[in-house]
Amino acid sequence: MKKLSILILTVIFATACKKDVPMKTVINIMPPTADKKPKTFEIHNDVRVDDYYWLNEKENEEVIDYLERENDYYNKMTSHTKNFQTELFEEMKSRIKEDDSSVPYKSNGYWYITKFETGKDYPIYTRKKDSLSAFEEVLFDCNKMAEGESYFNLGGMSISPDNKFVAFGVDNVSRRQYTIQIKNIETGEVLPYKIENTTGGSTWASDNMTLFYTRKDAETLRSDKVYKHFLNDNPKNDKEIFHETDETFSTFVYKSKSKKYIIIGSSSTLTDEYRVLRANDPEGDFKIFQKRERGLEYDIAHFDDKFYIITNKDKATNFKLMVTPENNTSQENWEEFIPHRDNVLLEDIEIFKDYLVVSERENGLSKIKITRWDGSNSYYLPFDNDTYSAYTSVNIDFDTDILRYGYNSLTTPASTIDFNMETKEKEVKKEQEVLGGKFDKNNYTSERVWATARDGKKVAISLVYRKDTKLTENTPLLQYAYGSYGHTISDGFSTTRLSLLDRGFVFAIAHIRGSEYLGRNWYEDGKLYNKINTFTDFIDCSKYLIEKNYTSENHLYAMGGSAGGLLMGAIMNMNPEIYNGVVASVPFVDVVTTMLDDSIPLTTGEYDEWGNPNEKGYYEYMKSYSPYDNVVKQAYPNTLILTGFHDSQVQYFEPAKWTAKLRELKTDDNVLLFKCDMDSGHGGASGRFEALKEIAEEYAFMLDLEGITK
Repeated sequence: MKKLSILILTVIFATACKKDVPMKTVINIMPPTADKKPKTFEIHNDVRVDDYYWLNEKENEEVIDYLERENDYYNKMTSHTKNFQTELFEEMKSRIKEDDSSVPYKSNGYWYITKFETGKDYPIYTRKKDSLSAFEEVLFDCNKMAEGESYFNLGGMSISPDNKFVAFGVDNVSRRQYTIQIKNIETGEVLPYKIENTTGGSTWASDNMTLFYTRKDAETLRSDKVYKHFLNDNPKNDKEIFHETDETFSTFVYKSKSKKYIIIGSSSTLTDEYRVLRANDPEGDFKIFQKRERGLEYDIAHFDDKFYIITNKDKATNFKLMVTPENNTSQENWEEFIPHRDNVLLEDIEIFKDYLVVSERENGLSKIKITRWDGSNSYYLPFDNDTYSAYTSVNIDFDTDILRYGYNSLTTPASTIDFNMETKEKEVKKEQEVLGGKFDKNNYTSERVWATARDGKKVAISLVYRKDTKLTENTPLLQYAYGSYGHTISDGFSTTRLSLLDRGFVFAIAHIRGSEYLGRNWYEDGKLYNKINTFTDFIDCSKYLIEKNYTSENHLYAMGGSAGGLLMGAIMNMNPEIYNGVVASVPFVDVVTTMLDDSIPLTTGEYDEWGNPNEKGYYEYMKSYSPYDNVVKQAYPNTLILTGFHDSQVQYFEPAKWTAKLRELKTDDNVLLFKCDMDSGHGGASGRFEALKEIAEEYAFMLDLEGITK
């Protein structure tokens, strides 16, 4: 295919490069176009024509050519901000302590530490035996392992019970397909055998010889099989232990905190099933804990001679805690321990010898409750803020009075805290340092406000900004949300966000339906046939912020990624006029086509979240909001679309097709930029600081539209 000439200068190029002049007012460069090659889809007596379906041909030179032309266009259109992006990157980097380490935690006689060294992008994993003053063993220096790689991620470290071996997974492509290897810690030798196409995670049996791990289906990337590997044996001889044949489920394997059981889990959006095997009997047969029943969700934790079960059994929408003897685990033996509560979401538990710690969410706020097993004492950790995040951290030992938890807020850097549950004394083990000498948390303020959605529901918005920022119609505001899978965006601190706040931006998190901010029903009311509520909630929050004079249509920005990118696409179609700019990262925008293609990674496991479009009702509802299917001839906001060529969650061609269709139909002269990172996947670039460059690009895009270039 002939390359189109993409550079048409309507002004002198020197003027285009002039500093402090927004891109859309200076540069007029002809954007690239993708050829239209219509492909017809017909189902339920409905015909869809996709002119850009061919962009999914990953090996096609024409596809690569189009992506490269889009990247070239992006680079030319942002050339005048390159120095500013570098300044933002250096500014954000300067706030981070480069020579840093995690708070050590103890496991099986060793203290484990993660370190970062100045000038290096990747972590170094170490340990010390018995005492923190002991000799430090280096388990992995990821900086050395990443040499020569365009992408690197190490995950799933699993130490053998005798502390002599560590299994680990490496992904060099960013497709979340990990290769597992085993390292002899005593000799430093990495054993020669490689186990390909895994989730990266694994767990050892008590014999120090048997390793259980999960493999993925090579095409769909669904984790569908659990295998057993014997130390020093060829992986070709590995034995398949479990095959999850239901394409809507994924499987995984881990060891209980008690170390007594190897547990195989199988989960879909709405249903769970577990199998258990004593860790000291790796040749034994796994026993079903409770057979799957559609709609029955449960999670298990073992302690002493019992299993504790978080479950929605008997319509416990916000979940309850039940207990059962370890030898009688089917649900007829479950007894209620903490009842269901209409206004409190039970999120998780942490078990200790003398205490049960329960993580809850009430009225949107995280709560941590501590109770003695003997019932003699019960209390909540005190938090006195409406915009904070609190969570239990690494708590490996049963026999301790110390609970480790984390706390931060929109204005307060993160702290790791050890709390004595007996004396109620706490010790801050580490508080996140914000370097550079300019940060003072007293310069910032946060608040939580409630917008009224069009159906009368109250939607919370968490806001943070500098105290000296004047809230007027000219104030730039970035509104962020996700709104799917029940995932709740926590009100947490961000050092990078300071680069926006210090330049006069307000940052807002809209806690829309589709999350579990207000409990499980808040999630249920934002998925399947209720998915539209996610989009209208976001829009109604935007209108509230404009009405209350936090900002205006000319200075309001929206941002979201993945399923949050779907949100961005939907609001752009529905109410494009109220946003000056939108940033959509790895956006899931071609909902109908993707959900009809069960060969694409993760599709079948998503039916309970979005619906199955092979059913007419879901097809029609999905088509009514799918961003790609609803692009029309109208004006759209300034838009930045980001993706990764190796993305396994949302394939690169979804945002590529969306960009091409927007270019074809939009009637405005606003900026539309698309960047495809040819080396990364769903999580973006690897490395500690490479991610900051991506954030700098996003921030520069919005700041440039505001005329702020320093």
